[in-house]
Amino acid sequence: MRFYSTNNQSHFVGFQEALFQGLAPDGGLYLPESLPEIWDKIALGTFSYPELAYEILHPFVQKEISKSALIDICEKAFSFDVPIINIKDHNFLLELFHGPTCAFKDFAARFMSRTMEYFLQFEQKELTVLVATSGDTGSAVASGFHNVAGIHVVILYPKGRVSPTQENQLTSLGGNITALEIAGSFDDCQLMVKKAFQDKDLNESINLSSANSINIARLLPQSIYYFWAHKHISKNEPIIISVPSGNFGNLTGGLFAKKMGLPVEKFIASTNKNDVVPEYLKSGQFQPRPSVHTLSNAMDVGDPSNLSRIQKLYKHDLTSLRNDIAGYAYSDDETINSISKTFSENQTILDPHTAIGYAGLLDYKKEFKSTAAGVVLSTAHPAKFIETVEPAIGEKIPIPNRLQSFMGRKTQKIEMANRMSDVKEFLLTA
Repeated sequence: MRFYSTNNQSHFVGFQEALFQGLAPDGGLYLPESLPEIWDKIALGTFSYPELAYEILHPFVQKEISKSALIDICEKAFSFDVPIINIKDHNFLLELFHGPTCAFKDFAARFMSRTMEYFLQFEQKELTVLVATSGDTGSAVASGFHNVAGIHVVILYPKGRVSPTQENQLTSLGGNITALEIAGSFDDCQLMVKKAFQDKDLNESINLSSANSINIARLLPQSIYYFWAHKHISKNEPIIISVPSGNFGNLTGGLFAKKMGLPVEKFIASTNKNDVVPEYLKSGQFQPRPSVHTLSNAMDVGDPSNLSRIQKLYKHDLTSLRNDIAGYAYSDDETINSISKTFSENQTILDPHTAIGYAGLLDYKKEFKSTAAGVVLSTAHPAKFIETVEPAIGEKIPIPNRLQSFMGRKTQKIEMANRMSDVKEFLLTA
């Protein structure tokens, strides 16, 4: 499979090059040359999660990763449960938080670390993986890449804008993981990552890659659990899928799945007050703006990178986009109300991001009187946001052992100004 840049459809690379480059040399994001129609095969088969992952990922890497190696990567990367919970009235939660850091980003981070490790075994070189995070990406990447030989991970995160649990996870591992606390927003951190890839001097001095959703290897494994959900919820009827959305990588993975044949009635882009994409779907005008801090901090993105991928997938046809995606946005008060109401009515505890996704699903089904089965991507364990969730439900939340293990650890971080020159100097001297 070849991959092309969103800025130049005649610029093609293989999977390994797309994986290690992260961002195309022209500043574009990579997309697969084609998306194979595989739903009929998936619908008829019976698969464990790693087996399903192999079937979906194989067409994209088949000339570069052997069958046996890909099977091994999938078994090691996707070694945890992916349960589906029926809340009420054919509305389901796809729980994506049973990995080591209790967030959906474990899927992609573990796949990326293992594919990079696979390719690096054939080359004698060191790699620096640069990642910006608004919360869960950093902790998942830190966990997934910890102690992977030949790779140094540098995480940029906005000061005061991640939860205490998230900060413990991404700053306490040490070793080959370095956390930079930036005096700015997530958008500032993400912009510096993009600038790093476009800095000729920097790229001539060190081998850079990214673990953000600008990297196509983040998105491919995120298409798998859409197939998993459908197989366990509906035989072959279209379903509604609500995706808590910030940088829109998760939704892009879902759109890949639809293009690969998955029957979907509608995707719901559920956002917080950083609602630039719902506004774009309404007005037809994309107007990025500085992000604002919310309770659902992992979605605090004012200029989502993956919108360019989505627009390219749909050939910039806004009508087609609107046919497949509906956008809904919620305030912090509405988020808390969704957490509280869902708990009181169904005894189901939601984190702030999933609460927004569930509100989006309910509002869409009510507005369009849809009777289709609906699923919400439950992206993080509620215990990661205990400061918000416990007051909303009036009860204590059990904390999983894999989260408790991070509590009380010594944090290791480097405070840094919001200046690209400072980040560049660190990368060159680290």
